[in-house]
This record gives sequence, structure tokens and C-alpha cells, in this order.
Amino acid sequence: MERALFPFIQDDLARKMVFLSGPRQAGKTTLARALAAAWPDAQVLNWDVAADRRVMLDQSWSPAVGLLVFDELHKMADWRAWLKGVFDGRREGQAILVTGSARLDAFRQGGESLAGRYFAWRLHPFTVKEWMALSGAAPEAALARILERGGFPEPFLADDARDAGRWRRLYLEGMIRDDILEFSRVAEVRAMRVFVDMLRSRVGSPLSLASLARDLQISPTTLGRYLEILEALHIVFTVRPFHRNIARALLKEPKVYFFDTGLVQGDDGARFENACAAMLLRHAHFLEDSAGRAMGLHYVRDKEGREIDFVLCENGEPLGFAECKLSDPAVPPFLAAIAERFPGAGANLLVRHLRQPELRGRVAVERAADWLGRLAA
Repeated sequence: MERALFPFIQDDLARKMVFLSGPRQAGKTTLARALAAAWPDAQVLNWDVAADRRVMLDQSWSPAVGLLVFDELHKMADWRAWLKGVFDGRREGQAILVTGSARLDAFRQGGESLAGRYFAWRLHPFTVKEWMALSGAAPEAALARILERGGFPEPFLADDARDAGRWRRLYLEGMIRDDILEFSRVAEVRAMRVFVDMLRSRVGSPLSLASLARDLQISPTTLGRYLEILEALHIVFTVRPFHRNIARALLKEPKVYFFDTGLVQGDDGARFENACAAMLLRHAHFLEDSAGRAMGLHYVRDKEGREIDFVLCENGEPLGFAECKLSDPAVPPFLAAIAERFPGAGANLLVRHLRQPELRGRVAVERAADWLGRLAA
């Protein structure tokens, strides 16, 4: 099954080194092997495999190889300097693909400069758009499957929903036991586990770290570091308030969503909102990775506590507002007011179960599945 990013990465490999990052088990290794299989002469080396690790450390791969794939390279100490040497010393025309999960994005910060040597792509779980293209499914069927299974390939493609549940339990346990220990101390794992469980029931609500820190009996600073670790591991992502004053926006409470919608503990509304957030984030990341556009995903909240679930921005300016509802087609007054205030941006009410789409003033009332199926990725 060819993922949607396949042709884009294949094209970029002919020009520069490519970094492919994303959540653990989102399909990065499978995609890398598919790209290697389509290459005339490729070699895949995984840092977690002892024999491959020796080849990587000794740089003893064949110089004639057309494509080199370095999987989980970020686990190597000082990998940026090593990779810079490999890239600069490779033969003319040799392509390099680097994949990894946590900490791969560290190449953007410090260490040996790789500027000008790479393109970066982020692989996300399945979306309505991608599953429609891969399977021919109708938008509603694609969204229903994502809400039932989450978008990660193994549970999403499983024949039995029970297998998806078993996968998810082991996935979360493995992330906490193995990956979090790369960032944290053993003594902190229990607190991290409790924190993740608390976040699972708070999806879509502004997150007060001070309040949660009191419940966990740790400092807000420590809890903020835990949240940064969960973001670095691609377990959760934060959506911060939209405000033209960026400093003020960063001080306000973020909302937290999971890359895996299946991890959400809440009602159908919470799962639906999380799925929309995850697909909007993938849309924004695709526009950044494919076209270099400066995208941001935020939410709107005024002093009276009125909210709009999402606003997609480019260069800090709103491109579109979206409010998610399960079945109520009534346009919220705040969404209508925001649509009038920003007439150049689109405004959409995304209804999970809607009999008839319509335009009410400046607000388009849309079937959520249809609208999500029209996103960029």
C-alpha cells in the first residue's frame, strides 16, 4: 500500500537528502522500504539491528549503492556530525533517506549544520483524504473507521477491532516504558504514566498545568517538561490560542490532542474533535513540508470564554476557522461574529451528522467527512 507521501519523497531524493520523521509505528520504516524497493539499487540499514549498526559505524556499505536508508539514526550519538560527513563524502548522485521518531527534529537545533543538504517530511497516521485515495472509500466510511480505530496503520488495517484495542494498550505501555526513559529518569515514569492518563480525558479543554501539577504533587515546571517530552515523542501535540501578540498567546493555556485518536478517553464529541485536530495538523504540516509555507494551528478564545475549536493560520494571519459539532447545525454566534471580523478567511461549521450542507451568512455548514476529505493530505 503506497502512502500519500511516497511520490513527494521519491522526487526529493533525486535532489537532496530527505529526513522522514513522525510518531512511532506511523509507518515510516514501511514507507522507507517501499521507496528502497522502487529504487534501482538501495540498501536499508536500521540502527536497532546489530549487524546494520556495525555497517553504519564502519561506513562499510557499497559505494555503488544508489539509495542509502538510515533508519532510527537519531539513536546514534552525535549523529548530525556523522551524517554531515557521510553526505559530503558520498559519491555523486547517491541518495540518502533518514527516518526516525523521537528527537529526529533535533537537527534543527545546534550541532553540525545540515543547512541546505536536506528536505524534511513528517508522516502522520491515516486521514480521511489518504484513505479515500488508497481504498476508494467514501468520506463518511473513512471518517467512521478513523474514529473507531484511530489512524495508525496496524490498528487501522486490522481485521478485528479487538486486535486494534490490544495493539493500542501495548503501544502506549511500550512508549512509556522505552521511549520516555530516553528523556526521563526511571523514578519519573510513574508520574508520566499518570499524566498521560489525565491528558486522555482532557482532550479539547484548555490545559492548566498549575492545576494538574497540584494534583500530581510536582512543580508546574516539571510538568511542563513532561509535556515537552510527550510532544517530542509524537504522543501528543498542543494547539495554542490565536493572538496577534505571539508572546500573549504563548502564555495562555494550550489544548492537548493525541496523534492517535484511539487513545482519547471521552465521549464521541471529544474523539471527533481530536480526529479533526489531527487531520488539520497533518494538512498544515504537508503545506509546510511540500511548499515551505509558514502554517500554524490554533484555537480562539475571548475574554468571555467563547471559543472556536480551530483556526488555521499562515504567517500569523488566519486562513480559515473551523468549529466541530456532532449533530447540531446551528451556527454559534461567536463563529458568525469572527467570520464577519475576518471576511478574507473561511469559516466552517463541521457537523459529523448533517442532513444538508448550506451557507449561512459567511459560515459554511459542511458535512465533516466531506470537508476533511478535501484537505491537502
